[in-house]
This record gives sequence, C-alpha cells and structure tokens, in this order.
Amino acid sequence: MANATEQLHEFANGLDRRPIAEIATLLAQGQRDATQAPLDASEQIARASQAMAHSIKHGATLHYVAAGSSGLMAASDAMELGGTFSIPTTQIRIHMAGGLPTDANMPGGTEDETQQIAQDLAGITAADTIIAVSASGTTPFTLAAARLAREANASVIGIANNANSELLNLSTHPICLPTPPELLSGSTRMGAGTAQKIALNMLSTLMAVQLGHVHDGMMVNLTADNAKLLIRARGIVSTIAQVDQTTAQDALDRAGGAVKPAILLALGAPDLSAATALLTQHQGHLRPAMDHLKT
Repeated sequence: MANATEQLHEFANGLDRRPIAEIATLLAQGQRDATQAPLDASEQIARASQAMAHSIKHGATLHYVAAGSSGLMAASDAMELGGTFSIPTTQIRIHMAGGLPTDANMPGGTEDETQQIAQDLAGITAADTIIAVSASGTTPFTLAAARLAREANASVIGIANNANSELLNLSTHPICLPTPPELLSGSTRMGAGTAQKIALNMLSTLMAVQLGHVHDGMMVNLTADNAKLLIRARGIVSTIAQVDQTTAQDALDRAGGAVKPAILLALGAPDLSAATALLTQHQGHLRPAMDHLKT
C-alpha cells in the first residue's frame, strides 16, 4: 500500500472537470483537514520543544534539516528565531538539500545526496538538537542527518507525515503528522506542508516560552530593527509596565532597545546594570524579575 502522502484523494477522479470554484473549496478543505494532525501531536511537540530550549540555554546549536518544500518550511521557522526571539544566529543552522534557493529553481535530485550533510554536521555535539523534516519520512538527505545526530548523541526531533517511517524510528522525539491524502497526489507542499509549518511554529514558540521570551502573549525578547517593531516594542513596555508611551520609549532608550530590561527600568530598576542583573538572576525570565522589584 502506498504511503499516505502518495495516495489518491477521494475526490481526485475527475478533479480537473469540476468548476474552478469547487476545486478551490476542496483545496481549502484539504488545508483545514491537515491542521488536525499537529493538534493530535501536541504532547509530543511539547516534549520535543524542551530539547530545543535545553540546547539554546546551554549555548548549543539547533540544526534544521530538510529537503524540498519541507526544507522551505524548516528554513522559514529557523529564520524567524532571530527577529522574533533574539536567538543568536550563531546557534541556528539551516541545512537544506542543495542549499537555500536563490531563485525559483529547486532541483529534486539533491534530496538523494548525503555527502554534503555529512560534512556540514561533522562538528555536531551531544548538546545540539536537530530538527529533521520529511513528509515521506524516507528522504535520504534527512535520514543521513538523523543518523549522524544519533551517533553524536544529539537530540533528534523528527517530523514526518507517514506513520512508522524511518525518520520517526530514528528520532528521539518523533512527531508524526498523518495528514490526509493530498488533493493533488504527492504534492506535499499542500496539506503535509501546512501541518509541518504548524508543528514548527509550535516547537519554536514553546521553546521561547521556556526561555522566558514570552510574557502574557507578548514577544519580550524581540529584536526591534524596523519602524513596525520599534512601535511594537514600545507598546509591549507600555502594556507590561503600565506606563505611558513616552516613559516606555525613554526606558527603551536607556536599555539600548532591549525590551526586558526596559520593562524593569520602567518599573523602577535603578539602572541598566541592575535590570540586567535581575534578569540574569532569574535566567532571563521577566515575571520573577518583576516580582523581585515589588519586594
């Protein structure tokens, strides 16, 4: 029996003869149905996020590994970590089969190559975490990375859409996302990719919560490097510290744009050194640092 990602959808027969609007509805329904898979895997995703948080907390590296459309999903998550949570770029690596595309060409044959990934992961350590993504769970490039990681005793988070696939069997944290057959058979950029993106969003956000980078649903460790984010940072300081926008901006200026210390300054920390020391004392978590100021 074919893998679920290769099976025909129940409405595949005669699809191209249906009205375009009807096909559009079926496509949207396929995406919606795919969202159930990461919901069902919430517990596994939560456990896996702890490995990511542990690696970042101890100065180790997150390695995102994938090919094709799965590679694009993985890369998009990895590339958001710096701006959203100020995760140092030195602790994030993206390993995409054939390299990150610079144009619209994404050769399929690169997913079968394993030599480059062996070179790229030569320095992987037991403290690192690899996030390996493959819809089929059998991509040679991704499997090679998972094997190398296991040999180094690194944590392996394996995300696949086919149950009992080799990638899941190799993983210390297997995350199975059994999405329904694609309306366009085998086009895993669709439902499977949607489920992967949701799972990746969950993993990185849960990691950030554990690192103290989320407070009351706000990203308190963002890097404000454009006008939109500068406004957002000021709003976060104003909301959490319950001060006006002018006071919030003054605190941000004193903190060099860093949101967490700015909040503590707005709440009465005497200077930036004191605010930074409080955060260090509480391992970067804002809430206990705020409570400390109140005592």
